[in-house]
Amino acid sequence: PAHWRSNWAESETLLSSSSLLSFSPNVCAMQQIKGTDKKYFTNCKQWYHRKICSQPTVITYECCPGYEKIPGEKGCPAALPLVNIYNTLGVVGATTTKMYSERAQLKEEIEGPGSFTFFAPSNEAWAALPTEILDALVSNVNIELLNALHYHMVNRRLTSEELKHGSSFASMYQDSHVHIHHYSNGIITVNCARLIKPDQHATNGIVHVVDRVITAISNDMQAIIDIDDDLETLRTAFAAAGLTSILENEGQYTVFAPTNEAFEKIPAETLNRILGDPVALRDLLNYHILKNMQCAESIVSGTPMETLQGTVLEVGCDGNQMTLNGKAIITKKDQLGTNGVIHYINELLIPDSAKTLLELAEGSSVAMATKLFVEAGLTTHLTGSEALTMLAPLDEAFKGSVTMTPDMRKLMTNHIVKEQMSSKSLYHGQELETLGGLKLRVFVYRNNLCIENACIAAHDKTGRYASMFTVDKVLTPPMGTVMDVLKADDRFSLLVGAIQTAGMTELLNQQGTLTFFAPTNDAFNALGQAELNKLMRNPGELSGVLRYHLGEGMLVSGGVGSHTRLKPLQGEKLELGRNYTVYVNKVPVAHADLMATNGVVHAVSSVIKPLRESQQAHPHCLQTELISQHRTEASC
Repeated sequence: PAHWRSNWAESETLLSSSSLLSFSPNVCAMQQIKGTDKKYFTNCKQWYHRKICSQPTVITYECCPGYEKIPGEKGCPAALPLVNIYNTLGVVGATTTKMYSERAQLKEEIEGPGSFTFFAPSNEAWAALPTEILDALVSNVNIELLNALHYHMVNRRLTSEELKHGSSFASMYQDSHVHIHHYSNGIITVNCARLIKPDQHATNGIVHVVDRVITAISNDMQAIIDIDDDLETLRTAFAAAGLTSILENEGQYTVFAPTNEAFEKIPAETLNRILGDPVALRDLLNYHILKNMQCAESIVSGTPMETLQGTVLEVGCDGNQMTLNGKAIITKKDQLGTNGVIHYINELLIPDSAKTLLELAEGSSVAMATKLFVEAGLTTHLTGSEALTMLAPLDEAFKGSVTMTPDMRKLMTNHIVKEQMSSKSLYHGQELETLGGLKLRVFVYRNNLCIENACIAAHDKTGRYASMFTVDKVLTPPMGTVMDVLKADDRFSLLVGAIQTAGMTELLNQQGTLTFFAPTNDAFNALGQAELNKLMRNPGELSGVLRYHLGEGMLVSGGVGSHTRLKPLQGEKLELGRNYTVYVNKVPVAHADLMATNGVVHAVSSVIKPLRESQQAHPHCLQTELISQHRTEASC
């Protein structure tokens, strides 16, 4: 029984006044789903969440079987004498099993000498049996009913601790085995029936109350699929993929078996492509098979479970519905075979590894990018067998309405790289060639992995031939050198003049990797005309100021964390951070990631000053102090 233990005390302080009982001897705790009769012996983990299958629960306390209350004393101190299994069935609420035991003339055996384990169906379990099955049992009590009851018995005493996961025991019906699963969440099943009241002791054995009537298992999973017309397409698919041997082998698998209806829901073109491709078909089918056996009653919350295909399915539940990846698509549960369990589903699960690039994109939050790829005439690349990698921007990366133009078509072509890649294999400085013939650069930062200005925003999706990287921005392919970028933008006309005055044009045109926090015309004008004129008349001082705005190496906005430092070409350091936008020495970046072949430009609306001076000096002195770093004596 789930006796109260001292290590539960902390959780219990949160419970209702009935929790006073919980500190008392011989009190069992039960967790019950609100609005139902479904109860669970409980442990700390389940209490903490106070939910089973997304439904709220209440904790109640009752005397453990075999104990009674005494007026005026705490808990249930009165120990009742043990009785035999037949009488114990009545004590634990399995009165229908007790009645059928008498009818089948089993009473004498379970009252007499011996040591038995009886998995006793609850009253509700018998009531849930289809009428024709119950009638067949009851009309032939001496054979059918007796055999059925004997199949619920093992000829030795087995406590719940001895019911190990994956074990099986010979029953008292022709030594046919019953199959035990003891899950990490504390739930125990026998032939997928949940033990709802385990460890009810008797003089001649032990009773475990279970939530359904169990039947003998003789077929493996392949035999079950072979004889079910609803699984005809699945049967054909397993044969075509050469996977029938898995379903005939020894093991403890879980198969989510798509019905004929599930296959019919898939577009014929997609289905025929997969059925005609042995690699994709094998991945598809293995994606429907879990490595471990999961009875429906073992699931109390969503859990990722590994498939034979190598990726995971989220197996969960919502009320009485078992769910897969959050969808209630299971139509029939717990069809038990000798080597596992089958749950029927009415939707086909297609893993990424069996999908084309277009199917990967359609199943992700990149609807706008998908639409643009198609409108750009790239469908043949997205549905074929080329080894490619799509860089798909998130929907929010697109600003306003986007229409297809020749420039947009070219841009989308440059969002597809010519190899199938994994983001884990990318390295800093790597160049990727696009379908449009451009070379895109890879940047690896502590907090991000970026391709040009766009950074990886989700896990890769790896399809049959091609992969998809979800990125946070629309790519800005590099257009000329840093100097070219500045000259092409009217906001930087004063800066372009300053660069030429300082003799830095060649520096900004040569090959390299520079990060330029480029002051706009507004930034220069904010200095005042007199200060600006003075600065422009001194090329050496001007060069020093501009070099403080130039960082060594490429730093796109996605590479900036909460505290990122960059070494300028002149001066000590630039301190970067982010709070919705990127800041450099507390100056906000007005426009980030103007990509150039030899660097990146970030527009700033103020001239950047060293932080230590900006915290202690008068604004008029700031510029002079900044300049004074680059000459021998200060003038302020």
